[in-house]
Amino acid sequence: MPEILVIDDEDHIRKLYTAFLTREGYNVDSAADGDEAMGLLAKKRYDLIVLDIELEESSGLDLLKRIKAEYPEIMIILNSAYAIYKSDFHTWLADGYVVKSSDIKPLKEKIESLLVTHEGK
Repeated sequence: MPEILVIDDEDHIRKLYTAFLTREGYNVDSAADGDEAMGLLAKKRYDLIVLDIELEESSGLDLLKRIKAEYPEIMIILNSAYAIYKSDFHTWLADGYVVKSSDIKPLKEKIESLLVTHEGK
């Protein structure tokens, strides 16, 4: 089963995504900030990360660059409440972008799409 890491400073979003993705059959861990995420990444191999752009303690974009520098094989989906970033996600080295919503179907579809594409490589 694919390993997914959810990084978001909003507790209710972490819980929602973790519960939903676990029910979908994924192995899911979560982190509230960059330091916690980097600690988990040092201990475990992840296939995909769902990363909030607006973290409270640090920039999600700075964390994205750091993760891609150290773990280039991990696919990253940027997640934000702001659709304005959607046109720029490739510039930031992300593999996908999903607007935050209580409807997590778009996130599920993006994860499935990336994992299928990645398995085909």
